[in-house]
Amino acid sequence: MALFGKPKYSTVQVKKKDIPKGLWTKCPKTNKIIYIKELEENWMVVPGSEYHFQLPAQKRMDLLLDEGTFDEMDGDLTSVDPLRFKGNSKASYLEKIKAYQEKTGLRDSVFSGIGKVNGDPVSIAVMDFRFQGASMGSVAGEKITRAIERGIENKTPVIVVSASGGARMQEGILSLMQMGKTSAALAQLSNAGLPYISILTNPTMAGVMASYASLGDVILAEPGALIGFAGARVIKETTNQDLPDGFQTSEFLLERGLLDQIVHRHQMKSRISHFIKAFTSSHSKSTKAIQS
Repeated sequence: MALFGKPKYSTVQVKKKDIPKGLWTKCPKTNKIIYIKELEENWMVVPGSEYHFQLPAQKRMDLLLDEGTFDEMDGDLTSVDPLRFKGNSKASYLEKIKAYQEKTGLRDSVFSGIGKVNGDPVSIAVMDFRFQGASMGSVAGEKITRAIERGIENKTPVIVVSASGGARMQEGILSLMQMGKTSAALAQLSNAGLPYISILTNPTMAGVMASYASLGDVILAEPGALIGFAGARVIKETTNQDLPDGFQTSEFLLERGLLDQIVHRHQMKSRISHFIKAFTSSHSKSTKAIQS
């Protein structure tokens, strides 16, 4: 018999606790685990790191507009399937649209209407990335255009909050046409002497950035937002050059004069109000000078 033998260990079965999903998330900047309820109460901004998560369109309206003043417009518009698109997925285009509608409570990727910012009436449209990456299809372009035309009709400033991966491929050229349509409407708004405030959030890319998102009289962006046309990988492979640090972030674009200001989400309403009052005051003085 051996003097020393291997000790025998008893094994204990420990059952893994079932942790409900949707209670916690991770900050992309610090990898810190954050309680989602706390995050929602802070308008989806991580305390400490100040990382800005995407904000649902309905919550964005609550953040920017005076309580009880929002009136939704064009809420009945929904996509059709003009190209009878057939992709690799088993679900049809319209089936996907229906699924996104049930998930988000929106009819399409743009939520629009009229409201007030610190007492000043505005026409506003907000893109929601949860709805098919906030892709720009016929409905999105139409709702943005109508929001602009509503500003002209009511003689109010127009605000568009952008967040998009680009044009909606399932609608082909009909999607790309929205770039020209929205830009033409903004030209009419400018001719009417009315201000347009463009707010860029993470991400704002491709056809949206190449049209109405970049045409604001004032262009504001949230911190750390990804903003550009083509993706960094595509640009790098096309140019065969290494891209600088922070390429296509709002901070990078601000340094190069492509943005006017980077504004923290908590200060966005007050900053918009500041610009609206500045624009309307200068417009009023110009009108009086012409009349005299």
